Amino acid sequence: MVIGTLFGALFACDRKPVTAETGDGIASQPVKANHHRELRQVFNQYNYSWDTLNEGIPPLILSQFPNDLHLIRSTESKKRLFFLSLLPMALLANEEINSQRRTLLDILSEYDSTGGLGQEQLAELAKIQAYYRVKDNPLSNRRARTTLLRRVDTIPPAMILAQAANESGWGTSRFAQRANNLFGEWTFTPGHGLVPENRPEGETYEVRRFNSLYQSVRSYTRNINTHWAYQPLRQLREDLRKDGEQITGLILATELDMYSTRREDYTREIVGLIRSNRLEQLATVRLRTDLTPNNRPKPDEAQGVGLLSSRALLRDAPTSPP
Repeated sequence: MVIGTLFGALFACDRKPVTAETGDGIASQPVKANHHRELRQVFNQYNYSWDTLNEGIPPLILSQFPNDLHLIRSTESKKRLFFLSLLPMALLANEEINSQRRTLLDILSEYDSTGGLGQEQLAELAKIQAYYRVKDNPLSNRRARTTLLRRVDTIPPAMILAQAANESGWGTSRFAQRANNLFGEWTFTPGHGLVPENRPEGETYEVRRFNSLYQSVRSYTRNINTHWAYQPLRQLREDLRKDGEQITGLILATELDMYSTRREDYTREIVGLIRSNRLEQLATVRLRTDLTPNNRPKPDEAQGVGLLSSRALLRDAPTSPP
């Protein structure tokens, strides 16, 4: 498992997690579960499992991972619970990016058509520019416009989930549990993170703390979309979009060699995680617009063989108290 990135924390984001609406007005629901069984119960309440992904993903925002994930005996069950926990937040983060991209395209189109913009549009453009760290004016500077459009784009959920699994030890690492840090992002401000146990003498970096898992996801997406180390990834994504090709995690992950000191070995590991866990199937899943938990299974249906069925819960339950 790789813990830590080369560059991430210098460019991380501090925005608060969304708890009301995000993207196209999709309402999200904060969730806090101290134990993995509680989290399974929440998922059951929304009929959310690996077998119901085609019915839509409930927009649930998990504040932190349960501290007993390591007690789940079935490796497959633990992995799927991790993916189910993180998938809604990956989709919500991408929905925010999609909303920003649509706004940006509308603003640029309006300017190109009329030669002017209202104050509200100018303010929105300035906000997007600041967030994606583009200083020059995209209205008058063609290079700045290209750079901004290249940065305001989504990241395949498969890649988000694979990297999070790799960097956080499936949500069980010290950094994931104590700092909500899923992607190994660093900070160089003393006291703002956790000191790695094997940090070399003389180094000052710390592993950054986040108030929620969603903060970590959004910081990661901003890092991938703004840092110079991932410019080849963004260029590849832009080329695929222009050619009408599908933008997949398997393809973009090949440009992650600067994410870790392990370089090509790291990219192969992420690609392997995507393949072995069939994460590319997540490319077509969508968020639900209705958060009402009205698809709760009936008692007799709960005895099925779905991932989060009571039978699965019994199978994974410890035979004695921890």
